[in-house]
Amino acid sequence: MIIKSKIKWVTLSLLTLSLLSLVAHLSVTKFSTVDLRQYSAMSGLHADFPNVVDKRFRNKKIWGVVQSLELLQPYANPRGSYPVPNEQSNGFIYAKIFGGFAKIRSSICDLVAISRLLNATLVIPEIQESTRSKGISFKFKSFSYLYDEEQFIMSLKKDVIIVKSLPENLKAGRRRSEFPTFRPKSSASPKYYIEEILPKLKKAKVIGLLLTDGGCLQSILPPSMAEFQRLRCRVGFHALQFRTDIQILGRQMVERLRGWGQPFLAFHPGLLRDTLAYHGCAELFQDVHTELIQYRRAQMIKRGIVSEELSVDSHLRRENGSCPLMPEEVGVLLRAMGYPPRTIIYLAGSETFGGQRVLIPMRAMFANLVDHTSLCSNKEFSDLVGPETPLPLDLFQMPPAKSDEQLKEEWKKAGPRPRPLPPPPDRPIYRHEKEGWYGWITETDTEPDPSPLDLRTQAHRLLWDALDYIVSVEADAFFPGFNNDGSGWPDFSNLVMGQRLYETASARSYRPDRKILAELFNITRDNMFRPKHNWTLLVQEHLNKSLGEEGLIRQSLSSKQASFLSHPLPECACRVSSAEAPTQVKGDDSRILYGGEDECPEWMQHGERAVSLAGEEGGKLDENEFQEYENDTEELPESFDSGGKTNVTLVWDQDEEMDPND
Repeated sequence: MIIKSKIKWVTLSLLTLSLLSLVAHLSVTKFSTVDLRQYSAMSGLHADFPNVVDKRFRNKKIWGVVQSLELLQPYANPRGSYPVPNEQSNGFIYAKIFGGFAKIRSSICDLVAISRLLNATLVIPEIQESTRSKGISFKFKSFSYLYDEEQFIMSLKKDVIIVKSLPENLKAGRRRSEFPTFRPKSSASPKYYIEEILPKLKKAKVIGLLLTDGGCLQSILPPSMAEFQRLRCRVGFHALQFRTDIQILGRQMVERLRGWGQPFLAFHPGLLRDTLAYHGCAELFQDVHTELIQYRRAQMIKRGIVSEELSVDSHLRRENGSCPLMPEEVGVLLRAMGYPPRTIIYLAGSETFGGQRVLIPMRAMFANLVDHTSLCSNKEFSDLVGPETPLPLDLFQMPPAKSDEQLKEEWKKAGPRPRPLPPPPDRPIYRHEKEGWYGWITETDTEPDPSPLDLRTQAHRLLWDALDYIVSVEADAFFPGFNNDGSGWPDFSNLVMGQRLYETASARSYRPDRKILAELFNITRDNMFRPKHNWTLLVQEHLNKSLGEEGLIRQSLSSKQASFLSHPLPECACRVSSAEAPTQVKGDDSRILYGGEDECPEWMQHGERAVSLAGEEGGKLDENEFQEYENDTEELPESFDSGGKTNVTLVWDQDEEMDPND
């Protein structure tokens, strides 16, 4: 009894001491946090590395311009005799454009060139992804949802006559389908339009075009039609301006990225379901994503788009360069190039097939991986899309329950790769299990028609792609994950690199050869995240060559066949005169790949020399200061969603006045 009594007293004493200790700690915490200030990542960075905020120090090895391309300047003006369009045109051309952002942009440029070729009046084309039936705001029509109509018409008034709609006396005939309609391919030649389309245009005075391939005129034209190539450049790089709201928000996003005081790199993964299905890259993914790609590939085979078998070896396709670089591979390449872990990387593209899961390894290597959702608030997005008609609150309906016999029959017919069994009857079926892609891929063999929400989301993607396009063109460096895929369709990365090449040829745009990189990754697959030094040197050599003339020549051979805007040289550029004459490089078809640019006018050459001298004086780098810059590991906030003033939040707190002398 005495022992038990002592144990009780010891236990009671310990509990009392614990309670007193807890009270003491709470008291200390209460009185010690009175004078604490909220931590600001940027102010802390300013205190530790003041040079990072006040100046932009660039490592020329990873951020510097490509000196071999500095002599190339944009010059898409007409050369020689170029008459204004004849007011007495041969008729009207109206068009419907199908497809996503890249196909729309490329198709519009071709339409203007064809209108000039046929001396026709172009009606503002209809973008099918942004019609009223897709649920967009009543404020916009299909074209004005993305682009500025007035700017488009005024910029091209000396090239083509453009009107917003058909005359009233012709609208009824279009509704009754009285006018001939054509579905030209993207490889259609000028001869086809002169011999086949022009006579019918003159006869009917109106023709319609349905564009589904991302274009309607072959990309490479004979040298005698160089003015039509320059017209394409004037359309794609000058006349096709996004509507004002998109431009303002896009510039704000660039300013917010610049406000961190560091250069940034834009990366477009290019992981699109259609492109992956076309090339048979299903095995690079897992689980249901593989089935989704295979289903789309089966559809393409049925429609005649793909003439190969359904199941192919994705790893062999990858070694041939026909499959994309996965985000973790791009992360390894960037680290091998010397980009530090805190590099700001902007993720472009409204669709990344596989979702956030495929980006996890890259986020582990580069914590400052941001996208448009990180830089803009929900209010800014809402203002951009405009007022929309509310959709029904709940469109989801549970599928009818199946009997045990039906489930057994389905199980017997499932084939050698059985699908998952249905959940046990005693467990409730949750909504997410039957909704969206998961629901139909596990229950049926047919993909359901897009819902009203899906159609509206597709229209919104055009806006997100437009914002990403603005940021990618302005980025200090650009890296494509999947371009020049050989499908013949224009892609986002190629359009970005084409405009960067046109505006500033010396900007850092990587043009990797995926076949060579696949061989390099096979060498170090077992040690991919800790490669040997020799492997790193091979990667650096290849990517550095891709920035310059060697990469441009390869780009011309691969991408210009699909889209002229991806490589607008030599027609839309001029070269500043220098002591060394450029070496002309020709392809097998005697086409000039590089070095055939005209000499720039005198007024351009004086201006470029002044800019070049100013850049040399201000581009020096202090190695000691850069070393501190490289060691910085501060991370960007994941999201800024607090009322639209995200540019202030990104830099420093408004309430805290920062002394530049600190």
